[in-house]
Amino acid sequence: MLPPPTTESVMRQIFLDTETTGLEHKLGHRIIEIAGVEMRNRRLTNRHFHCYLNPERDIDAGALSVHGISREFLLDKPHFADIAADFLDFVRGAELVIHNAAFDVGFLNAELALLDMAPVDTVCHSVCDTLRMAKDLHPGKKNNLNALCDRYGVDNSHRTLHGALLDAEILAEVYLAMTRGQESLIMDLGEDSASRIEAARQLPCTGQRKARKVTRASQEELLEHQRALADVDTASQGKCLWLHAGRGD
Repeated sequence: MLPPPTTESVMRQIFLDTETTGLEHKLGHRIIEIAGVEMRNRRLTNRHFHCYLNPERDIDAGALSVHGISREFLLDKPHFADIAADFLDFVRGAELVIHNAAFDVGFLNAELALLDMAPVDTVCHSVCDTLRMAKDLHPGKKNNLNALCDRYGVDNSHRTLHGALLDAEILAEVYLAMTRGQESLIMDLGEDSASRIEAARQLPCTGQRKARKVTRASQEELLEHQRALADVDTASQGKCLWLHAGRGD
């Protein structure tokens, strides 16, 4: 069992994706493209790992229709063994963030096993499955990457075929939107509003205050407020201060 995340491991994340010759590594299918983009403190660093790989086998027609990577294109590309050490150095100590992590981790571990190397999850700190996260947030809805892009307003118009590097970059944007949590409550007031607030702060205190009219929230508004806090609590993994204040948990 992995230890709890440390501050450093949480700060450094690798958004990872692979393309393969088919759906089952147990049937001998191989990785043909692998990509990861690095994020620190919720900001992309412009560091990435990306390469195409020669699988030394045919590519299933179904897989070819998804990613469009032909065997002929891969003939002069390196083998996984050629890039394994560099890849592991890139992900070492980081949290891997993967959409449908079981698929990619299964293929990575199968490739590493062929080289008598330890599984990738013993090298990285932990693995976050954004598909499982999306299903928890949006039960009963489509939660593939395209659906999440539509739901969170992430532009994926340039995604005509699957590609590991592009998908990893898109996943990073989707993840930021999915985990915004309490940050989504911070509204940009705009320059005019900010100026009015600052001007109000500079007014002298007269010691006399006008009576203010208090309008209390309706029951419907209170229920909607509670639903909004529950959504924030889910997105922030139980860290919504407004929801838990005073409960002692």
